[in-house]
Amino acid sequence: MNLLENIDAKNLPQHLAIIMDGNGRWAKQKGLLRALGHESGTKSVKVIIEASAKLGIEFLTLYAFSTENWNRPKLEVETLMKVLINSLKKELTTLQKNNIKLNAIGNLEKLPKSAQKELLDVIEKTKDNTQMTLTLALSYGSREEIVSAVRNICNKVKNNIISIDSIDDSIINEHLYTQNLPDVDLLIRTSGEHRISNFLLWQIAYAELYFTDILWPDFKEQDLYEAIISYQKRERRFGKTSEQIK
Repeated sequence: MNLLENIDAKNLPQHLAIIMDGNGRWAKQKGLLRALGHESGTKSVKVIIEASAKLGIEFLTLYAFSTENWNRPKLEVETLMKVLINSLKKELTTLQKNNIKLNAIGNLEKLPKSAQKELLDVIEKTKDNTQMTLTLALSYGSREEIVSAVRNICNKVKNNIISIDSIDDSIINEHLYTQNLPDVDLLIRTSGEHRISNFLLWQIAYAELYFTDILWPDFKEQDLYEAIISYQKRERRFGKTSEQIK
């Protein structure tokens, strides 16, 4: 069955975010090294990026590496950084072909210099693309992001740049890594885990959540379509009643 035919092009999530989970378990199930799971996961990244662009989704954010991931075994972290660098090199052509702009959020200074260089290079080369904004969350933790925002706001209050009374949602948004992105409409997590794992806690306040048992390397185009069809069947009320929405 062609699920694409069942998608309402007028009711797409503007901002889709994905927690790409399950690479390690996928490899373990097949008796492979975890590194091969991460490498296989990059194939799903390419598929989902292209499928999202084809659908007309404007913003796609992928949870690629969390602040907590630095605590993983040193060899695995080094492998993840190598996979990141190689993927950026390989996928520049894909981004350009699909008119996709690359963005990155997180404590990027913690990344190895080689990864920072490659990341900034691809960001610069795709800065004028307009079809979709692809954001990689790297060395990212939502609590760290919020703490950083609070510190910056407090510093501005202290220096009389802004007043306490002026602090509202928009002021906080302006100090987050995602200041140029809209709130998330649909959050997908693969691998059967039902938690958010410190990802975009502020930005998913009214997001629809979709969990699937599929491990990330097995998550493909049709699986994305199923998630979006599920999203389109839901009623997003934002605190209002059904009658008000209708």
